[in-house]
Amino acid sequence: MVQKAKILLVDDRPENLLALEAILSALDQTLVRASSGEEALKALLTDDFAVILLDVQMPGMDGFETAAHIKRRERTRDIPIIFLTAINHGPHHTFRGYAAGAVDYISKPFDPWVLRAKVSVFVELYMKNCQLREQAALLRLQLEGGRAAADDAKESAGLLAELSARLAAVEEQAEALSKQLDESADAAAVATAAHLERKLTGLRRALDALEPGAGGVVS
Repeated sequence: MVQKAKILLVDDRPENLLALEAILSALDQTLVRASSGEEALKALLTDDFAVILLDVQMPGMDGFETAAHIKRRERTRDIPIIFLTAINHGPHHTFRGYAAGAVDYISKPFDPWVLRAKVSVFVELYMKNCQLREQAALLRLQLEGGRAAADDAKESAGLLAELSARLAAVEEQAEALSKQLDESADAAAVATAAHLERKLTGLRRALDALEPGAGGVVS
C-alpha cells in the first residue's frame, strides 16, 4: 500500500484553511492544519511533509519568519514552501518571499486549479524521493547480506583448509605406520592399519567434495 504524502497548510484564518482543504482534497493526500507559525514549526518536529502552503500575513510570527525557522532546521530545510498572500506589495515583497526560501509565491485570490496543479507536482516529487530512499535501503540490505554470505564462505573455506591440514598429518602418520608393518607382523595389526587407510581415504574424498567447485557425488 502506497503511503499518502502530508501537506502542511498554515493560515491564521479558519475559513482560509477550509478553502485550501476543499481545493486540495482532490489530490487524496493527508492535509494537516496549522493556525500559526509556532504551530507549524511544532508539526514539523514530528512529521515529514511533501510541501508547505504558508500564509504571509499572520499575527505574531509571520510567514517570512516561519520560513526562516524552517530553512534553518536540517530536518525541514529541503521542504518546498509555497507562500500565499492576500496583498501584493510589489516586486520587493515577492523577492523577500523567494529570499526566505519559497519555491513559489501566489497572490490571493488564486486559481484553485493552478494551486492544485502546483501542489501535485511537489507531491509527486516527494513520492518519487520516498521510493528512491526505500530502494536504496533495500539495496543496502542486499549488499550487507552479500557481504555476510561472503564472510561465511571465507570462514567455511578456512575451516576446510584446517581440516585438510589435520587430515594430511594423520595420513602421514598412517603411512609411516604401514611401512613399519611387514609380512611377519601381527595379522590383526595389519588389518587395523588397512582399515585405518580406508577410513582416511573416505574422509579425504568427502573433504575434497566439500571444496568450492568440486563436482560429482562421493560414493
